[in-house]
Amino acid sequence: MKIRRLGPAAASLALAAGALFALTPPAQAQSAPASAPASAPATAPGENAPAAAEGNGDAIVHLFQWRWESVAQECEDVLGPNGFGAVQVSPPQEHVVLSGQGFPWWQDYQPVSYTIDTTRRGTAADFQDMVDRCRGSGVKIYVDAILNHMSGTGSVGSGPGSDGTEYGKYDYPDLFGDGAHGYSRQDFNGCGRDISNWNDRWEVQNCELVGLSDLATGNDYVRDRLAQYLNGLIDMGVAGFRYDAAKHMPLADIEAVNSRLRTTVPGWDEPPYIFQEVIGDGTIGAGEYTGAGDVTEFEYHRRVSSRFAEANLQGLRTIGDGLIPGDDAIAFVVNHDTQRSHPTLTHRTDRDRYDLAQAFLLAYDYGTAQVMSSYDWTGSNDTGPPSESDGTTRATACGQDGWVCEHRALNGMATFANAADGTGVDWKDGDGNARIAFDRGGAGFAAFNATGGAWTATVDTALPDGEYCDVANGTFTGGTCDSDGYTVSGGSVTVRVPAEGAVALHVDAPGSCDDPAGCGPGGPGTGECDTIDASFTTEATTWYGQEVYVVGSIPQLGSWEPARGLKLGTDESRYPLWSGGLSYPEGTEFEYKYAKVAPDGGVEWEPGANRAAVAEAGSDDCTQVFTDRWR
Repeated sequence: MKIRRLGPAAASLALAAGALFALTPPAQAQSAPASAPASAPATAPGENAPAAAEGNGDAIVHLFQWRWESVAQECEDVLGPNGFGAVQVSPPQEHVVLSGQGFPWWQDYQPVSYTIDTTRRGTAADFQDMVDRCRGSGVKIYVDAILNHMSGTGSVGSGPGSDGTEYGKYDYPDLFGDGAHGYSRQDFNGCGRDISNWNDRWEVQNCELVGLSDLATGNDYVRDRLAQYLNGLIDMGVAGFRYDAAKHMPLADIEAVNSRLRTTVPGWDEPPYIFQEVIGDGTIGAGEYTGAGDVTEFEYHRRVSSRFAEANLQGLRTIGDGLIPGDDAIAFVVNHDTQRSHPTLTHRTDRDRYDLAQAFLLAYDYGTAQVMSSYDWTGSNDTGPPSESDGTTRATACGQDGWVCEHRALNGMATFANAADGTGVDWKDGDGNARIAFDRGGAGFAAFNATGGAWTATVDTALPDGEYCDVANGTFTGGTCDSDGYTVSGGSVTVRVPAEGAVALHVDAPGSCDDPAGCGPGGPGTGECDTIDASFTTEATTWYGQEVYVVGSIPQLGSWEPARGLKLGTDESRYPLWSGGLSYPEGTEFEYKYAKVAPDGGVEWEPGANRAAVAEAGSDDCTQVFTDRWR
C-alpha cells in the first residue's frame, strides 16, 4: 500500500491561499459568545503546532457514524496498539436535522454550514480532543468532506440545522458562524433539477444529485469557501479527506480546491492525504481523477465481495487485473453505501465470510486498504446510528445497542499490512477452490480457508526460520502475542487454518514456541497427549442475564443438554467475547454449537449446521484453541 499526498503542483498556490482561507475552531468555541466567530483561529496557522507524530501505517478503518469521543477511545485502546494508521470519520459540519424521518444516516451528508460546533456526534471541543488523542496513538483522522453540494430542503418542515442555523435550498446565510460568508442562488449551478441522463457528463456534473443543491465549484468564491472549511480542519490536525461524490465535480474544480490547501498538517509534518469517491462508469472513469488524489476502486469491491461470497478464493489471483494501479486506489470490501445498496457480502449477509474478506484486504498487495466498521439496523436502510430521542448518536459499546465494530474481528491484521508494505504476492498451492495461501516477499505468510472445516497445510514460505504469532487469530501488542505460535523451519511451515478463517504470520510479530522441534499442527504433542486442554472463545451479543454455553455431542459438552454444557464467561473489558475451557481425551471426535441461555432456562441456539471437531494438540503443551463467532 502506498499513501499518495498532494504533490508540488497541487500545493503551489497553497501557501499564498492558506493564510487567507483557514479558520480554526478554538478549544473554547463552545463557551464563546453567540456573536463570536465559530471558527476563528486562536493562533496563526502553524504557530505552537504539536511535534510531528509517528504514524502506524496506511490501513484505514471507517468508523461510520461514531461519536468523536468514542473514536478517540478506540484509537487509544484498539486502533493504535493494533497497527491501524487512520480513521475515516463521518462529516463534521452542521447538517440538516430530519426528526420527521427518524434522523436517517444520510442527513449528515446534507450540509447547512461549515461550522463544527454542534453535530449529532459531538462538539468542536470533542472533535479537537479526538484528533489530538488519535495522533498520540499514531492514528490519523481523515474527514468525509462534502464539497459537491449543500442540503436538499430548507428549514420549513424539517427545522433548523444541528447548530441552529435557519436555511433554505440555495440559501445558506452563515457558513462559518460569523455572518461574513454565505451561499445564495448565484453560488449554485443553474441546472436546478435532478440528473436525468447519467450518460451525459454535463448533467452528471452540473445537475442535482437526488435533489441536493449543486454548488458551482467552478466559481472562485465557492472554491475559496470550500478551502476555508478544509483548511480549518487541517489546522486542527486533520490529516486527510475523502471527497464525497467527487465525480459530480469536474476534475479542474477539485484541483483548484486542492491548490488552496495547506501544504503541511500540524502534528504530522506532511501534506494532507486526498482520496475521492468516484464510481466509474462508461461516462466518467475513475482513472480520470487520479491526478487530484487516490480514488475508491469500486470494481475491486465488486470482485472481492463476490469471490468471497462464492468461496472462489482461487479467483483472487487475478483480482487486480485491469483495475486502477494500486498506488492510486482505495481498496475496500464494503462501504456505508454498498452495504445497503449492493449487499453482496456484509456483516448482515455472512459475517464469517465478510470478516475473512476484510482480513484478505489487509493481507493482499493492492491499494490502500480501508476496512468498514459500522452498526446494524432493522427495517429501513435509511436507519441512522444508535441514537438518543433527539437524534444525537450514542457512545459506541461494541456488540451492544446495534454497534457491530467489525474491525475488532481482524485482530492484528493491520500489523501484517504494515510489515508487508512494499512487497509483492507469491501465490502458493492451495487446496481446491476455497483454500489459498501466499507469501508477501519474505515479510509475511497468509492462508485463507472459506470452507466449513479446518485446513491443516504444510507450505513452503520465504519467511525466515523462526517462531511467529498468528495475527489473524489474535493480537501482537506490547511485544505480547495472545494467539497460537507457529514455527518456520527449513523454509516450511505447517498451519491449522480454522473453518471460515485465516492464519497470518509476519516478521514483526514473533511468536512463542519453546520447543525447537516446532509448534502448531504436527509439532510435539500430536499423538503423545492423554488429554487435551481445550479453550473455547466466541463473539456473541446478549441481553442482560443471558449466558453463553458450548453444547455438544460428548459428555464434557453436556451431550446436547444446554444446562450441562460448558458455561463461558466474559467481563466488561472483553465483552462480547465469551471464553471457557475443559479437557477431553486426544482423538475424540465431536460436534458442538453455541447456545444462549436465559435466566428462565429459555435457550437460543446458534443458527446453522453443527460444528465438527477432533481433539488434537495444536502446540507443544497438549492444548487446543477454538475461536468462533455466533452465526
